[in-house]
Amino acid sequence: MSEHPNDPLYGKTLKSVVEYLVEQYGFEKLGADIKINCFVDNPSVSSSLKFLRRTPWAREKVEELYIATIKSGRPRAM
Repeated sequence: MSEHPNDPLYGKTLKSVVEYLVEQYGFEKLGADIKINCFVDNPSVSSSLKFLRRTPWAREKVEELYIATIKSGRPRAM
């Protein structure tokens, strides 16, 4: 039995979360929904990871969007 069966982030890396969201929404929609420069100004997964690892509030918003997206089974309308 898994230690964290109800935690959708358990076992997920930040990189996999960001890559999933970019695949679902694209950087343009992510930047519109979550107002952070790493999704707007010359966006890349690499630059986003660097910023999110240093910025807890932004990482929390990204993780919330990921959870909402996977729970709904489809991208959230933005």
